[in-house]
This record gives sequence, structure tokens and C-alpha cells, in this order.
Amino acid sequence: MREVYVAGVGMTKFGRSEFKSQLELFGEAAMDAINESNLKPKDIEALFVGNANGDINEGITVLASHAAAEIGLNHVPAIKLEGACSSGTVAIVNAFMWIASGYADIVLASGCERNTVTPTADATRLMNSGNHHRYEAGTGITFPGLFAMMCHMYSHKYNIPLPQLKEYMCMVAMKAHKNGAKNPKAQFQKEITREQYVNSAMIASPLQMFDCCPISDGASAMVVCSKEVAKKLTNKPVQIVGVGQASSGGLSTQKDYSRPIAREISVQKAYKMAGLTPKDINVVELHDCFTIAEIVASEGLGLFDFGTGGQALARGETQIGGRMPINPSGGLKSKGHPVGATGIAQGYEIVNQLRGICGQRQVEGAKIGLTDTLGGPFASIANIIYKRGW
Repeated sequence: MREVYVAGVGMTKFGRSEFKSQLELFGEAAMDAINESNLKPKDIEALFVGNANGDINEGITVLASHAAAEIGLNHVPAIKLEGACSSGTVAIVNAFMWIASGYADIVLASGCERNTVTPTADATRLMNSGNHHRYEAGTGITFPGLFAMMCHMYSHKYNIPLPQLKEYMCMVAMKAHKNGAKNPKAQFQKEITREQYVNSAMIASPLQMFDCCPISDGASAMVVCSKEVAKKLTNKPVQIVGVGQASSGGLSTQKDYSRPIAREISVQKAYKMAGLTPKDINVVELHDCFTIAEIVASEGLGLFDFGTGGQALARGETQIGGRMPINPSGGLKSKGHPVGATGIAQGYEIVNQLRGICGQRQVEGAKIGLTDTLGGPFASIANIIYKRGW
């Protein structure tokens, strides 16, 4: 298997895009990644696009082919990949496989989404389509409702009183906005106070407004290439050393979704491929669609013992400068969550962290980074481990 490297990354600002379509957002991020790689579109041999809802939101099918044409990629294989919120990371995994196998030397992985084009009620219904249409949709479950139930399950399972768990969740929200305030690409670039958190609207008890990530528009892209190509293109190489992916179906097929087993299977694949353990990781971008999700994910990734993620958070271990910095970008909670773009945006942050160019939110000495992306009701989970190159 050949070594696989990242030559360049690109990302739009996340938020509301009133005048740019998802194809235009894609083009912006893709050309930034290509230009940063010192390449031209003609050098790209294949395109993978992570996208969940483009066919419904903007009526575009064969999105990848249209995306290729948007930037002048003529006649290359162009493939759309859909794994709900994990779609972008799944695109990177597939690009990795093409390079590692020797089938291609330079591949563009990208993700895009324009979610704010639909009213909130319709967007909620569309997101809920990730639940099983036969066994779950009829119950009226929403994703805020799902993660609210996770809070109660987690509280009971680990004997953590709900008020204490809420304090931990408040810390997650405040940390996310503190980091997002330092990220010019983030949707929300303003810190919040404990009082703002406590007084925010109740969404699905015990989740309040500041426990939930926003609906967002945006795009991200990554040029993935062989080692031989990377040596010609960049003096700040970042290697993809491990990838993993797993699935769980819907809620009706899972016994305990306070501990998504698919995540543990996926990340262990990545650790094994990389020859690393959780103790080797220096910085993490994980899927904090809701504040409880960060705590649960930090444990499933092996960063903390089960039931202790909140305590580690309270000790400051997940802050920039802490033992295990989590979401220095601001995460989904503050940076935003344009579904198909999220996974590659996580990679964008990790690559730049390993390059040492993240400014005020830089994790000093970061050499190895991990991303974690969750799609649907833990239906699709993918993980990638990045390492600073030669």
C-alpha cells in the first residue's frame, strides 16, 4: 500500500449563503485547495464529493459530475458519496483508497451543502430522513430528541446527576464558542457566557439552544496524493496514516446509543492502520453536533475512560493548551455544520494545525491529529488520523 499525503486544503466561510449555490461554494473551496497544492484542475485525476441533501435542497442530481464541470475537470471519474453528516470524511476515505492502491496519483476530495435554502421546519424534516423510515420516522423522533435521550441514558448509566452533566455540557458550549471566536471561517465568532447558556431556549429537555449546532452552508476540499507527488508540491506535508469507517443502521438496531459501537470499530481500524494509540494523538476534531455528543465521542475514541469525559473537560484537558485539545476550530457547535462539508472541514483544521499555521487557536507542537465524523443516528461513522510529514 502506497503512502498517502495531503497537498492542499480549502474551505469557505461557514454560515448562510444567500447568493452562492452549493456548486459555487464547492468551486471556491476546490480551487483554494488546488491552488494551494500548486496544481491546475487538469492535474486532478478523480473527484469525490460528499453531499447529503443537494438533490432535495437545490434539485441537483449527479452532483459530482456538475461539480467537476464547475472547475473544468473534463471527463474525470466524478462520484458523489452520501453518509449523512459523515459524507465528507467518507469522500476522503475513498480518495485515500484510490491513492493507496496506486489507481491514481492525485485525487480531489470535497464536500458541500446549502442547508439554509429551506425553512427550518423543512430542514428538520430533511435531517430526520436519516432515521429509519419504517421503524423510527413514525415515532416523531428528531435529532435534538435523540441526543436529549442520550443525555438521560448517559446520566443514568454513569450515575452522573443531570444537573452535573448539564454543567459539563455548558463547558463544551463555552469552549466551542471561545475557539470559534478565533476562527475566521466559523459561523459564530463570539464567545458566550454561562448565563447566556443557562437562559437559552429549551429545545428538547435537557438540550437548550446553546447545546445544538446550527444549520449551515459551506464547502471544503482536500487534494490527496502519493508521496512522490507530495514531494514535488509542498514543503509542509501532512500524511494520512490511518482511516476507518463503520455503520450501525438506525436506532432500532442499536442496544445502547450512549455508546455508539460503530465509532469504536471505526477508530480502532484507523489506530491499527496507523500503528498508533489514543495516547499518541495531539489534537482532535470530533463530531459535536450537540454538546453531549462531544463528551460521548471523546470516550468512544479512547481519549478518556467511559463516564469520565466530563471530568476531563472540567479539568481543562480539552482546552487549547490542555492534554487533549478538542475542536480548536470551534467544532460543529461554533464553526457550523454544512452536512456534506463537515468532515473535510475537520481535516482542513487538523492539516493546518499540523502545519502550525492556525494562529490564536494553534495547538503547540501538534504532530498527530484525529478526526471523527458521525452521520445520522450513529448510522455512519468515519475516522481519519493525520501525521505531520517528513
